[in-house]
Amino acid sequence: MATKIAIIPGNGAGDVFCANWYGWMHKKLNQISGVSCDLRNMPDPVTAKETVWIPFMHDEMTCDETTIIIGHSSGAEAAMRYSEKYPVRGIILVSACVTDLGDDNERESGYYNRPWEWQKIKSNTTFVVQFGSTDDPFIPWKEQQQVADGLESEFKKYNDKGHFMNSSFPELLNVVKEKLH
Repeated sequence: MATKIAIIPGNGAGDVFCANWYGWMHKKLNQISGVSCDLRNMPDPVTAKETVWIPFMHDEMTCDETTIIIGHSSGAEAAMRYSEKYPVRGIILVSACVTDLGDDNERESGYYNRPWEWQKIKSNTTFVVQFGSTDDPFIPWKEQQQVADGLESEFKKYNDKGHFMNSSFPELLNVVKEKLH
């Protein structure tokens, strides 16, 4: 059976296939034998409401115990909340945080209105890898560190990647390839 990978983008507007590294990663992962990667323009792309995204990930993208979820920014929070409810093969978090950072739109998403259930996430995944950068202009380092501490993630720390918005992301591709074996 093929390994499923779901890329869950950060919130925003526009075609996700043309945003950041998402389209590049989707293409690269679908070139690997035995891998099926799903990337979609998400419903409610600006607010990224948990009540919309989690059911979409479950019902439309069919994330399940064979799926590796790669979540970026708001997508990382969606991956964590999804893993509180459902078993998945693993999650890879990019620029994850734990609070709404005082932003009304982020608050409205619903991801931050209760404590994170770190133990449930860990018990529903076989691995958690996290990418963070100390120079992220949106996510303070202490927030990224809180996620790493809570999940005891395999933490890939950088000082020069910002919010990981480049058009390619070879370091992430290498980690996914590692986890496929």
